[in-house]
Amino acid sequence: MFPFLVLILLSLSWRISASAQPAEEFLRCLSLRFHNSSSIAKLVYTYHNSSYSSVLKSSAQNFRFTTPSTPTPLAIVTPFHASHIQATVYCCRKHGLQVRTRSGGHDFEGLSYTTAYKVPFVVIDLVNLQSVQVNVEKATAWVESGATVGELYYEIARKTRTLAFPAGIGHTVGIGGQLSGGGLGPLFQKYGLASDNVIDARLIDAYGRILDKKSMGKDLFWAIRGGGGGSFGIVLAWKLKLVPVPANVTACTVRKTLEQNATKLVHQWQSIARKFPKEIQSSIAIARVSSSEDGKMTIQASYGSVFLGSIDELIPLMEEKFPELGLVKEDCLEMSWAESILYGALSIIGLPLETLLNRTQKSALSQTFFKAKSDFVKQPISESGFEGLWPKFYEDEAKSAVMVLVAYGGKMDEIPETEYPYPHRAGNLYSILYVVNWEEEENKNSEKFMNWMRRVYSYMTPYVSKSPREAYVNYRDLDIGTNKFNHDKGSYTEAKVWGLKYFKNNFDKLVYVKTKVDPQNFFKHEQSIPPLF
Repeated sequence: MFPFLVLILLSLSWRISASAQPAEEFLRCLSLRFHNSSSIAKLVYTYHNSSYSSVLKSSAQNFRFTTPSTPTPLAIVTPFHASHIQATVYCCRKHGLQVRTRSGGHDFEGLSYTTAYKVPFVVIDLVNLQSVQVNVEKATAWVESGATVGELYYEIARKTRTLAFPAGIGHTVGIGGQLSGGGLGPLFQKYGLASDNVIDARLIDAYGRILDKKSMGKDLFWAIRGGGGGSFGIVLAWKLKLVPVPANVTACTVRKTLEQNATKLVHQWQSIARKFPKEIQSSIAIARVSSSEDGKMTIQASYGSVFLGSIDELIPLMEEKFPELGLVKEDCLEMSWAESILYGALSIIGLPLETLLNRTQKSALSQTFFKAKSDFVKQPISESGFEGLWPKFYEDEAKSAVMVLVAYGGKMDEIPETEYPYPHRAGNLYSILYVVNWEEEENKNSEKFMNWMRRVYSYMTPYVSKSPREAYVNYRDLDIGTNKFNHDKGSYTEAKVWGLKYFKNNFDKLVYVKTKVDPQNFFKHEQSIPPLF
């Protein structure tokens, strides 16, 4: 039987060249571990399979990593069952292949489906593991890692308007990746991060064992909830605690240009927004626009908020807390929580909830070429500081750039920074996400856009957190440091450069957990947690 399976594998028009010997050995190993020849043909893709390229690019969200020069995997495995992952982990270990695990493909540096290293690797694409089971009575959900945030939201909304989950507004993001690194969203001031609301998980470790919360132990369970993906194992599914929301929430948008006093309002917002009631999530998106009056370029600040209550409750609150903004009823809409996610992501009213199921929705962070960075702000930036930043948005490279400020406070101030791996809690006024996009025909000059981003980041140095300059692991940025590998050994010293930025003092505990559960460093990538050797 086994020789027959090998014959099937090697006759499926796959390229197995002399230089691709590891691929042949890997496929032969899989044939011995799998027990159904037809399932192998459906699960495994290599270079000359007609679907290889389309499967590889199917959820590669940053098109920077879909060019001909991008390193590609020896094989893509699309498991339907945990046993398929166990077999793949076993064969990769046996033949010295690295593993990349892809949930939704939104890793900002493409680390879930490519590598910056010259090493053979296999992608485990969890696209077929997308079950979502919502229990309204218990206010819980079990979600497989290949499901998207939007698919989770849709299943909740199908059953109730009064439960939600505090993940992000990017509905195409894979739930596995988001939970692995934290998960910021419109409810985090009220309920904390997405990863703060994980109550159980099923994980395959480096030895192929399936572990749950009890069997993996408290340290590993702590690490997978915010310690970054690709370091500790492959999470099959997550049990989530759902949270109560009103049947209707209020979403508001107010846009102000420089000519409408935007600089002063942004400056004021910094000190005010973190003191808003927990029921208000507030953010500002800053970008270059054409002035409606004379067509000249200007800077626009779009103030967005989601309030767990009615318009009539919100307006007097904002008149008291931030009267300078001038929020009026006409700036706001009442809708269900799930509808507010679509409105926040796409700024379109009345979209059907089925839009949450669209995995290929284009945004500034998906289905496009982009570079992103992050920061945290602990002291208000002066008006002159912002005025010095605005000219950079008039540069040619910034035509599709945006800077998003998200207010902290509320529940985030109450959770100790060591409670979970994500440490950016009390003491932060807001976080910043910087993004610059460009078109396919401009990608040959991608460095000019990347350099624009680096100039902005450099300019912001005096105004943001220091020692370390903090960053958010789900907004991955290889500019802040990478691991260098010597065979199976990762360097703690090199990793600490970027590790302290993402995790602050939690980095050493993550290293301790890694050393305990994966001492041979099987699960590794350019910014994975290293074990101590």
